[in-house]
Amino acid sequence: MRHDPFLEAAVAEARQGLAEGGIPIGSVLVVDGQIVGRGHNRRVQRESATLHAEIDCLENAGRLAPADYRRSVLYSTLSPCDMCSGAVLLYGIPKVVVGESQTFQGPEAYVRQHGVELEVVDHPECRSLMKQFIQQHPELWNEDIGET
Repeated sequence: MRHDPFLEAAVAEARQGLAEGGIPIGSVLVVDGQIVGRGHNRRVQRESATLHAEIDCLENAGRLAPADYRRSVLYSTLSPCDMCSGAVLLYGIPKVVVGESQTFQGPEAYVRQHGVELEVVDHPECRSLMKQFIQQHPELWNEDIGET
């Protein structure tokens, strides 16, 4: 597996989320080779209904011009859910790099059908962080993805 500093930055965000008592999913937004936003899932920490890693990342990037989004790449340690995939489509983000999609797979085909390049890396640490978390906290994980 090739070393990708942007995916590693997303993994660092996932680790930080876990250390805070949250769900270990991280994300970074890159424009023109520079990280402009970082985030991790903070639903637990902030008692939020919507603060997934990708949404936290976009929020932390602040307001960007549409042209900036069109030159961006969103990195996420886990396949984005419906909500986060919707944000990718809304802002016209052309590429998403996913750490892994074995423990959870969002609407990847739908995102691709809308012209987004989706690269799934199958990063071992992304997968192990999620597998371990899901085993230890199934109720919290199910809440995060809207399962009962």
